[in-house]
Amino acid sequence: MVFVWLSGSCSIAAPRTVETDLLIVGATESGWAAAIQAARAGVKSIAIVHDGEWFGGQYTEQALACVDENKGVGKVGWGVDWHPMKRSFHRSGLFKELMDGIEAFNTEKYGSPMPGKPYHGPSTFRPAEAEAVFRKLIQPYIDSGQVRVIWKKYPVAADVDRSNKEHPRLRGLTFAPVDLQTGKGGEPDLRVIAKLTIDASDWGEAIQVSGAAFECGPDPRPRYGEPSAPKEGSFPANEMNPITWAMIVAESEGESPIQKPAWFDDRNFPRATHFSRAAFGKLKWDVPNPGGGSIPHWPPDGEASKRQLSVYSVRRIVDGYSSTDGQTSILLNYMNGQDYPLERLPQHVVDALEATEAGASEKNIVLMTREQRQIIFNDAKRHSRSVLYHMQNFVHERSPDKENSLRKFHLSREFGTPDDLPPKPYIREGLRLKAMYMMREQDGRNRDSETKTGARPRFAHVMYEDGLFAWQFHYDFHRTGRTYLEGEGASGPWIDYHKPNRHTKFLSDRSVFPLRSLVPESMDGLLGAQGNVGNSSIVSAALRLHDQRVHVGQAAGAVAAVALEKDVEPRAMPYDFGLLELVRLRLCGGTQDAVPLLLWPFRDLPADHLSFVAINQMAASRRLRFDDLDVDFEAGRPVDSVWAEKVMRSQGFRRRDGITRGQMCKTIWSIPRLGDTPFLGPLFRRYPAPPFDVDGDFRTDVFKRVAPGDADGDGIPDGDDALYLTPNEPIVFKVGEFERDPANDGEPDLPGVANDARFFNFCGPGVKLAKDETGDHGLIFTEARGYGWRRDLRANNRKRNALKGPRDSFVFTRERDVWECAVENGRYRVTLCVGDSGHEQSRQMAMVEGVAVFEEVFTVAGQFAEKTVEARVADGRLTLEIGSSGSGSNTCVNWLRLEPIR
Repeated sequence: MVFVWLSGSCSIAAPRTVETDLLIVGATESGWAAAIQAARAGVKSIAIVHDGEWFGGQYTEQALACVDENKGVGKVGWGVDWHPMKRSFHRSGLFKELMDGIEAFNTEKYGSPMPGKPYHGPSTFRPAEAEAVFRKLIQPYIDSGQVRVIWKKYPVAADVDRSNKEHPRLRGLTFAPVDLQTGKGGEPDLRVIAKLTIDASDWGEAIQVSGAAFECGPDPRPRYGEPSAPKEGSFPANEMNPITWAMIVAESEGESPIQKPAWFDDRNFPRATHFSRAAFGKLKWDVPNPGGGSIPHWPPDGEASKRQLSVYSVRRIVDGYSSTDGQTSILLNYMNGQDYPLERLPQHVVDALEATEAGASEKNIVLMTREQRQIIFNDAKRHSRSVLYHMQNFVHERSPDKENSLRKFHLSREFGTPDDLPPKPYIREGLRLKAMYMMREQDGRNRDSETKTGARPRFAHVMYEDGLFAWQFHYDFHRTGRTYLEGEGASGPWIDYHKPNRHTKFLSDRSVFPLRSLVPESMDGLLGAQGNVGNSSIVSAALRLHDQRVHVGQAAGAVAAVALEKDVEPRAMPYDFGLLELVRLRLCGGTQDAVPLLLWPFRDLPADHLSFVAINQMAASRRLRFDDLDVDFEAGRPVDSVWAEKVMRSQGFRRRDGITRGQMCKTIWSIPRLGDTPFLGPLFRRYPAPPFDVDGDFRTDVFKRVAPGDADGDGIPDGDDALYLTPNEPIVFKVGEFERDPANDGEPDLPGVANDARFFNFCGPGVKLAKDETGDHGLIFTEARGYGWRRDLRANNRKRNALKGPRDSFVFTRERDVWECAVENGRYRVTLCVGDSGHEQSRQMAMVEGVAVFEEVFTVAGQFAEKTVEARVADGRLTLEIGSSGSGSNTCVNWLRLEPIR
């Protein structure tokens, strides 16, 4: 055995020793979920050791009190349309149990489950009140003695057995007490010996002291081949998704301004409000064009209660105008200036860090000591208080309506801290465990277009074969760069800015989380959780939401429980179908009275559906087959032979009267020997063995490895193989090719004037027209010409020289425009084509005589949308209306064919 000490001394009395089956480092939302899941699965002894005093992590001690989640269907309560997916997962698992508890509390106290009416997000809560819900859910397991919680300690040393050189084993950790105000640690006073450890801490401190491999900071492009990763050496090692010291402010009886913080300068906040931007929006920064933007400050008197975008209401927790207690409280977080980047630190922070250690200011925050992190934390606190001071003074003085001024709010005292701020910052990115598999951007990034603008609801390109739960989000980087005012250097004002490819424009598809990403590549006796899991920096930006962190912890708890029950190493589970199925069963359907967890990312399947467990289990184990776009299961639809053959692989299906898709799955899943059922036919080749044996027990069939280090023998090492059980080519990102057919190739099927038809080619004046084509160049309608636009669009015609024929040119609008053609009154068959041979185009709209032809249509380069409608003309002019004037819309009309119906 080897003890690895991070800090401290052994000169004092030996630490007291605690023995347990499962040690969880961190009472974060992930650690909390892992403990409950493991306890429900029968683990007899669980110890949680936490460096604070609160359960709940980002919900509570980090004060992110406005829930980020994949909430749907229909994005109830969302004011912003983040992307075409509409955040559409139904709540499930422990996350649903938690949110049900929080919303029940809100209803009782405030008269509404969602009392804040925020612009961003549906559900809000006071952090201290949410912490009470966390405690209530875990308390039965504490009372029973299964779970023991030890507060205000952090790991400083590891007990590692290195007798197996390939896979050393973590056997326990030594902890020291921590001062919650200074971050300083004391002498080690606790040793925990455990069969298995889960690291659910904020900064992966158990992983660090164990010696397990990990990564932090930007991943250079060669590391994982990610398309938007930076070039080697182009980003500093301390570039990270920024931290934010959130603040909760509560309504005061009168004005209650805070004191002016040190180093305060209003010029730090040109994006905070429209007033701020008007005063400071033209300042010059040492990084050119860092971006602008601002939002309104607070609503005027009498208009505050509605859901709206303003600093006051974007993340409002409780609306005092409509809640039963009549008191407004607000979360201030990411207020166009509150984020704190972790590179190019201010000079006074650099000086303080360098005084602790030469080069400390260049270190990644993950690698810093607690004392060094506290220096950054203190300045992040100061910066957040400066935002509030700016609002309470500069903005207050300029606002004509002061009824809802933030000068009438005080920092909430619910945290019990001397400065009334939360105990911890909101941490978006930390340590990344070097796991059996590192999730990569190209595995799950949407391939409908380069950005999320053209994304359609679909399953990810890679659906990991060892998936444990569903997730999706955009790769959400806040501004990671820091730029200083020209001429004043690092001692002057600064703002943040988006570095290349660090933004929110790229979207993950509907994906699953692989078991392998919880397991270290070499270290045994250890699992990751919270943010300490196997993914790249880019993927970590999408895997950091409230619901995902709970799901990660729940998955880690299930893996730990099965490993302890069966006395196996977690690294064996991805190759053992029985164990993998057992983990999934623990998560979905295997624990009485628990809400089952969504394993497969269906959009339309709520957790209380009678067939939820069966559908999820069969989908996750690949006993159902779907196309990429089959995101709705439609469990209530009757089964027909086409669906049975496609999805269930059942040939010669005999329909039972009224049997639905959900009922069919439930029936099949309840049959012990799935392989014998006439519905299934041959099982999917990736999972050739049914999950149960003849006695109804789980099978333990192990995948027959083809070669050491390459289970499926495809030449891709297991650690780099997203589909480790199925031979495949290396995964690379490219915008998907579409299958051409007459409905999207842009070629007119019936050109010419047969049957008195007329054909209009929307193009520039230099385009050579085919016989019987009429060229429209964007001219205004005249009676002499008999066709044209209501305004001059000659500047809006394009030809790409990419394809032949009328599909290569178009007239476009980003607004809303009308084209007319003089015709006799009567009925007409109209065929319209929109698209662009050279570029993707989004949100294309078209109507003919009030009949919708295209609504929000997206096309990639070289793809078109063609459609025929019938229309009646009563005023002597056939009217075509294109465009919507909506954000991001650009309608490109290629051609129109007009034929009278005799």
